[in-house]
Amino acid sequence: MSLTTLLLGTSVPIISAEELDKELKNRNRPFLLDVRQPQEYQLGHIPGAKLIPLGSLGSRLNEVPKDREIVCICATGHRSVPAVNKLSAVGIEARSLKNGMIAWQIGGRPVKKGMSE
Repeated sequence: MSLTTLLLGTSVPIISAEELDKELKNRNRPFLLDVRQPQEYQLGHIPGAKLIPLGSLGSRLNEVPKDREIVCICATGHRSVPAVNKLSAVGIEARSLKNGMIAWQIGGRPVKKGMSE
């Protein structure tokens, strides 16, 4: 049983930073949904990620594509799991980035600063 399952009582599909890095190089890139706060996003996010803070996700579901794979991202994975659950509840399939931006950055992968995607 994963730490996420123990803490949140649920299991959601996850993707590792290594797997996501490979998928982003494919033609059918997943839609990257960053669910952190704007100040966190501004300090560094995966290039191309769209910011919709977790607290706003329910009212902004129209901004999430329904025809693409979704990967939810936060700092550690603790906010992306509830985001995946919210999306799943309305029929949108999504995965959580395992260990979030921490794992992404530890691997030396690209990070964009500022508010633009």
